[in-house]
Amino acid sequence: MTRWLLIALAALGAAAAPAAAETPLKAVVELFTSQGCSSCPPADARLAELARRPDVVALTLPVDYWDYLGWKDTLARPEFSARQRAYSHGRGDRAVFTPQMVVNGALACIGSDGGAVDRTLDQAAGEGSALPVQVRARLEGGSVRIEIEGSEATPSGVWLLPVLRSRDVAIGRGENRGRAVTYVNVVRGVLRVGEWSGGSMKLDAALPPGEEADAYVVLVQAMRGTKPARILGAAKVGAF
Repeated sequence: MTRWLLIALAALGAAAAPAAAETPLKAVVELFTSQGCSSCPPADARLAELARRPDVVALTLPVDYWDYLGWKDTLARPEFSARQRAYSHGRGDRAVFTPQMVVNGALACIGSDGGAVDRTLDQAAGEGSALPVQVRARLEGGSVRIEIEGSEATPSGVWLLPVLRSRDVAIGRGENRGRAVTYVNVVRGVLRVGEWSGGSMKLDAALPPGEEADAYVVLVQAMRGTKPARILGAAKVGAF
């Protein structure tokens, strides 16, 4: 009787125990890469390592401006190339290349240089460029329920990004001819679903119809006119 009582009490205690706290997100890392770039596979592998960190949102955004080199990137979208150029204009350095990582929309580095990536992540945290706005999100039917809380008063956009967790690509021509590369957390769109300018906010964002995705990312991102600037908050939704 005593043994069964102890088991019951242990089960009751486990049920009553609070759920483990979610790991706060520290950084959003966007890798601008291309299947036609021979320098990119090491950066793609580095992003896959970052994707395993619970405190990082690691995203692959394939660009199309190397398609003329003999291989058309099968995952590239012109809006990703435009996003990278917009970041460079905001920084004032006009540096657009692959592989390039942009951290929190504010700092850039060579994506294949592991030391530079680590220093940039440290710099983002040390300079207060970490993510000050709290974002929570969850799937509810055919939409994402988004909750935002923060004291920032910067007019910002709320964005929904459909993501493919993994995609294997056999590259047939160009600089990476004969290579098979696995891309992780491949973004399939950057969709503006709302506006935020401080305080508490809730909104429902409809999932984009016809867009293949395994998961979603929500970004709260300051805007410089029509161009993206610093990322203030983020949330992962789905099977990351």
